[in-house]
Amino acid sequence: MSFFTDFNFREFISAFVVLQAIMDVPGNIPIVLNIQNKGIHISARRAALYSLLLMVIFLYTGEAFLRLFGLDISSFAIAGALIIFLISLEMILDVNIFCEGTDISNDATIIPVVFPLFVGAGVLTTLLSLSSQYNDINILLASFVNCILIYFAIRISRVLKKYLSKTTLYVLKKSFGMILLAISVKLFITNLTVLIHQINA
Repeated sequence: MSFFTDFNFREFISAFVVLQAIMDVPGNIPIVLNIQNKGIHISARRAALYSLLLMVIFLYTGEAFLRLFGLDISSFAIAGALIIFLISLEMILDVNIFCEGTDISNDATIIPVVFPLFVGAGVLTTLLSLSSQYNDINILLASFVNCILIYFAIRISRVLKKYLSKTTLYVLKKSFGMILLAISVKLFITNLTVLIHQINA
């Protein structure tokens, strides 16, 4: 019962806003559109479910999981940055880096949509930080609402795909490709610097 009595509306709103700022669900819609335009399937329901599952698991076992494999959050972030970098190159250069030749690779729900687009290293790091400040129920509810937004974002992208012109989609793809490239470079450099400092310490 104490789990539910720990609910605090202010903590819930604060956690929701912080997570949403990092997940940037609306900003990822053009990227989802680009993937769908290549004929690759994205399941809105599974994307939301897997995102929530990943966030809950990492909230409770994140640090232990990374320690088990001798990893740290910076290494995790660099891996995500490299995936984002490849996606941005696809969008900017109109090349196909991710193979589409098999049934498995023809579904982008888990990678790259769930990780690293919606639930990347930044979100996972934030969950660990929030857990030291807020009660679990508030973080879990904030995560749940954000995952509902992921579901609707993917559903909306299918509608936009039908009504936006090819020129508009092309411009959106190039614009967000550049933004995504800048984000990946920043993520890579920031976390590489952290790793170098840890090695030299």
